[in-house]
Amino acid sequence: MISTRNFSALPDAAALQRLCKSLAVLDAINSPDWEYRYYSYNPQWGEGETLFEMRDGEGDQMLVLFRAEGCCISGYLHEYEQPDKTQVTRGLPAAFDEFMFGEPVNSIGTTFCLWYTPAHGWQTGLPAAEDGSDELLFIFDGQPETYTDWANEYFVEDSGRKLIDGEAVAAIYRGEAVTKPLVRAITDELDDWGQLATDLQEIGYPYQLA
Repeated sequence: MISTRNFSALPDAAALQRLCKSLAVLDAINSPDWEYRYYSYNPQWGEGETLFEMRDGEGDQMLVLFRAEGCCISGYLHEYEQPDKTQVTRGLPAAFDEFMFGEPVNSIGTTFCLWYTPAHGWQTGLPAAEDGSDELLFIFDGQPETYTDWANEYFVEDSGRKLIDGEAVAAIYRGEAVTKPLVRAITDELDDWGQLATDLQEIGYPYQLA
């Protein structure tokens, strides 16, 4: 299980960014109402910056910032005590200082932090003994089955929806263009194709919905 004490399975920054985009696309399909999405992706967060966000609606959040220098992950789980932020960010490259110590991260809180640079790969500071990082980082293992299993529990269980087709999820993981048949393999309840097209444009993901 990926955590701040076992992060060798995390992909490099470029691969993680592609994965984050795929997760946001899948959530745009599964949850047309942005307010209820778990994963989202903003390619225009700031100048030269892209932001991926996870929020569960119960207080837990994870933000991943992508810059030319690499990427940085800040996670917050409300059930865990916040450690000394200067310790969990010890050794943090200056390129990520504003992200980690500015807003919105400062107001959200941080229970764990990791960062990636091409020169040194993934690193972390001094993580707390218990930080719950595995509860959020598991989705970054790059396996379509991981999202499929999670989404079938989060979006489908007790909803009456059909189960999500794992092969369709795998296609999105591979970066294939979103088509209506692909969407229908994921959910048969989406009917606002115009909104989906807008979402995909904002994410910067290819689609052919005509």
